[in-house]
Amino acid sequence: MTSLSVAIAFLVRLLLVLLFLPFSALDKILNFRGAVGQAKQAVHATAPAVVLILLGLTVEIGMSACILTGVADRAAAFVMAGYCGVTALLWKPFWKPGDFWSGGKGRELFWDFLKNFALAGGFLLITFGTGASTVEGFFGDPLASSHPYAKTPLR
Repeated sequence: MTSLSVAIAFLVRLLLVLLFLPFSALDKILNFRGAVGQAKQAVHATAPAVVLILLGLTVEIGMSACILTGVADRAAAFVMAGYCGVTALLWKPFWKPGDFWSGGKGRELFWDFLKNFALAGGFLLITFGTGASTVEGFFGDPLASSHPYAKTPLR
């Protein structure tokens, strides 16, 4: 495997976690009160909102780091896929405003909702691979690394 191949493999993973690792996590840290306020609207209570934000920070930083380094990257990508789905349901409820067809807030939330699920799909590609034959590898050893930067990746 050439240095270019390793760089491309890293870049692809970086692009997938770029939204979370530096930007979303940093925003939560720098604007913690605002993030808790947003979470409070979703769960309607302060204590669970703080826990949600701290859990979100842990997932965004920890799982992104695992995906970039290749350490338990398939399990981390699986967690990130779930995180994207849960955040879409909690923070992007396009059905609530009731103005989807008139092009209001509901339509904006819908596109964000779909983007979250598209990201989940990208993470599931890391988790399960690109073919039916690679899915069994995850279920056989979910905490194993896919060894994304090795000469011969594991299946």
